[in-house]
Amino acid sequence: MTEKYSTILNNASTYNIWDGKPFSEGFKRHFYLTKIRDYLETKLIKVLVGQRRVGKSYILRQIINYLFLEKKVPPQNIFYLNKEYLIFDEIKSSIDLEHLFTLFKKKYAHQGKMYIFLDEVQNIDGWEKFVNSYSQDYTSEFELFVTGSNSNILSGELSTLLSGRFVEIEIFPFSYTEFISFKNSDANKSSYLEYLKTGGLPELFFIEKEEVHRHYVDSLKNTIILRDIAGRHTIKDLPLLEEIFKFLIVNIGNLTSFSSIVKYFKSKQKKTNYETISSYVGYLRDTFILHQVERFQIRGKQSLGGEYKYYLNDLAFKNYLFGFFPSDVGYNLENQIYIQLKQMGFQVSVGKLDNLEIDFVAQKPDKTVYVQVAYLLNSPKVIEREFGNLLSVKDNHEKVVISLDDVRFSDYEGIRHLQPWKLKLL
Repeated sequence: MTEKYSTILNNASTYNIWDGKPFSEGFKRHFYLTKIRDYLETKLIKVLVGQRRVGKSYILRQIINYLFLEKKVPPQNIFYLNKEYLIFDEIKSSIDLEHLFTLFKKKYAHQGKMYIFLDEVQNIDGWEKFVNSYSQDYTSEFELFVTGSNSNILSGELSTLLSGRFVEIEIFPFSYTEFISFKNSDANKSSYLEYLKTGGLPELFFIEKEEVHRHYVDSLKNTIILRDIAGRHTIKDLPLLEEIFKFLIVNIGNLTSFSSIVKYFKSKQKKTNYETISSYVGYLRDTFILHQVERFQIRGKQSLGGEYKYYLNDLAFKNYLFGFFPSDVGYNLENQIYIQLKQMGFQVSVGKLDNLEIDFVAQKPDKTVYVQVAYLLNSPKVIEREFGNLLSVKDNHEKVVISLDDVRFSDYEGIRHLQPWKLKLL
């Protein structure tokens, strides 16, 4: 048994910095590094969640380099395990992880505080027992960082165990700001339209051929469906799951209910029911590939159930799998504004005021912003609709209309017009 863990530990040195050589860290995600640094040197467990392939592992390696190169933490005080790597395939449970980590401590004879990094931790059964144990160990100092590609990794028992002792940070694909920084482009309409077309999956920016882009995105979609969903849940109808995903992509930004999805498939002679649709949509949401957005009754200040809107975590899933056409620009823009607001730390819902709809109600503890999104303000009817809906909201919170117009228009009765490449000004 000890020999098995010794072999794993020896192989693990390739994926750690124990030899004193820092990681190759790729494009620096400064936005997230700054946020995470605010929680360094605390007992809080840092939990990074997000869809597969959005860069969580790179961010962990960048944190490790920061600790090693700038904070001068000895390399033998840093333990990194990525469950996606084949060498860690036999680390299946918290017991395996404990054996490996104990052997590591004996072999490297560290002194002082230890930093533990566990990547894609949901693939280790009972991992929460290991994390809970070391987070509460008062005999030595440990600081823990974990990542996961499922929104339920902090649900249930673990959430109760770690109540008040963790901080959760959602990692998204490249933001528009990161996109233009990587591309060395200016913030303008041209670069924003390019961003709407390509999406922000980091790996795509290292691939040149369009055909390879499509293959990569399709492969990622299949991995999410087969490994993250079918590998965790009993899926009796895998083609139905794929069709639901396609249906929600085609209906980006449209109010949708589980009942309406059932009716759609029944009209296509595809038998299903409310419970199956609800479960399958929930599984897709858990992987972060889709976001379900509730309606918010502005007058009553309460959430409304029944109907939701859905947005993609990254537009690459739509553009490369189903095509990008001129008629899609407005839907893509709405999708991306939603994601940008989420990246900025807002809780986002769809506003309802009597028979009117406000595209987004973006809320923070100290701030609320009402947002309307339009492709172009190119007619009196469109201008009246977008600004008029916001004028109907009779409170003093900030109100913004966002469009892809070439020029920024004047404010109207306190409502700002903003181009999406300037959204960071909110």
